Amino acid sequence: MTRRPSRRTFLTGAALAAASAGTLAAARRAEAAAWETVIDGSFASYATLESHWNYLYPWGSDHNGTARMYASPSDHNHVYLEGSTLTLLATRITWDEGNSSADPHLPIRYHSGAVHARHQVLVDARYPNYEVKGEFQAPSAPGTWPAFWLTGVNSWPPESDVVEFKGDARNWFNTFRSPSDVDSTIVSVPNPGAWHSYRAWITMVNSTDVEIHYYLDDQWRAVHRGAGFVGKPLWIIYNLQMEGSSGGSGPSSDTHFRARNVYVGRSVG
Repeated sequence: MTRRPSRRTFLTGAALAAASAGTLAAARRAEAAAWETVIDGSFASYATLESHWNYLYPWGSDHNGTARMYASPSDHNHVYLEGSTLTLLATRITWDEGNSSADPHLPIRYHSGAVHARHQVLVDARYPNYEVKGEFQAPSAPGTWPAFWLTGVNSWPPESDVVEFKGDARNWFNTFRSPSDVDSTIVSVPNPGAWHSYRAWITMVNSTDVEIHYYLDDQWRAVHRGAGFVGKPLWIIYNLQMEGSSGGSGPSSDTHFRARNVYVGRSVG
């Protein structure tokens, strides 16, 4: 199956025409003009972080596991910077904080962190290609559920999971077209707690559908069809959830999920 070229090798028609005329410099200028960097990957400071990212989930503090998210511009206990690395920290709590407000309403056993991008991915005729990528150190112990993913702003699905570990050393590349119609490519990752790069290249193939090409450490791993994704805005979320789909007995010690060089770009049609 044909792989989608990376952003660095993607040339627009104008760039190809310039290259065929032997003017490589003109080709590069044409390519640069047709590509926009939306999020440049820098976590240089909290001001830089907060210029591109909001704290918590788009809908609040709870989702589908046993961790409740806590973070704000004045609270960096669970979302904090270590140099240019953004770290999420999940800690076990010893008191009763009730149940999650999100289905399946599991008891809250952890405090953790999440952020979501201020920019929404919207593939359409104006922006027919998107690249979403980053480098991550992911926990993989039973009961840990880290993720870097895209999900529908106005409805669910669509969803695309670029990073998702469910309590073992396998990453789940998932594309949800409906709750029961999903493509999953499960890839074993050597030492997920080391730095690895994860990437999704999303390209419009007709007026309603996209193809999503998934990469691990710059190696192409899968292509999924995103039927009905065109024209539907998507949140970009980076979170450390716990238990739920990753198992019911999570760690009692602190859990960390780290990210760096998180980048989002798009072509201009």
